[in-house]
Amino acid sequence: MKFGQPNPSNELLAGRSKGYDVPNPADYPWLNVVNPKSMPSEWLALDLGAGELGAMALALENPDRIVLLDDMLARRTAQVAGLQVWGTLKVLLEAKSQGLIETIEPYISKLSDAGMWISAEVKQRILILAGES
Repeated sequence: MKFGQPNPSNELLAGRSKGYDVPNPADYPWLNVVNPKSMPSEWLALDLGAGELGAMALALENPDRIVLLDDMLARRTAQVAGLQVWGTLKVLLEAKSQGLIETIEPYISKLSDAGMWISAEVKQRILILAGES
């Protein structure tokens, strides 16, 4: 089944219209927006957005890549499909381990302030893994 091509710019525009500080892809000449060639038809019945569906479809086409997903249904679907899945908090842990950031706590707070729901238990577990608690 051919998948209607999602447009990442549309999702970014929607975020911007809601007041989120989101990047403009045109500001990054190195950025190459790629759309998936196809979509597993069974995924279309799931309650997922075009962004999650497109990211998972691209990951299927590029199995050596990691797909970044925070939505729990999307994560579980991708894992069942055999994809390597990271969430935003895993990216923060990796950034700290690579020396790109000193602490992750301020980033977790910014994510929470921006509307990302992070339970107290998950936040504590991530801070422990980061050596910050």
